[in-house]
Amino acid sequence: MIVCLNKQDEKTVNYSQDRYTEIMTEVSAYLKKIGYDPKKIPFIPISGWVGDNMVEKSANLPWYKGPTLKDALDLIVPPVRPTEKPLRLPL
Repeated sequence: MIVCLNKQDEKTVNYSQDRYTEIMTEVSAYLKKIGYDPKKIPFIPISGWVGDNMVEKSANLPWYKGPTLKDALDLIVPPVRPTEKPLRLPL
């Protein structure tokens, strides 16, 4: 799971690290309640409108040291499929 915190050109966010931390804390608490480990989930601040942190690091977010969205997607390990078992399809 990858959580992207999209700026969407909202003027109140303005690439703020404080707002990123606030959202990350709230989302982490929710994910923990439903059974996920937030420490294993990358939180990536992106802007889909401008392309910040989607493919390349953004100069607008110098405080963010994590992976870009593309890098995080490349790090996902697909689950092992039981190919030696018979095919079963739910109806």
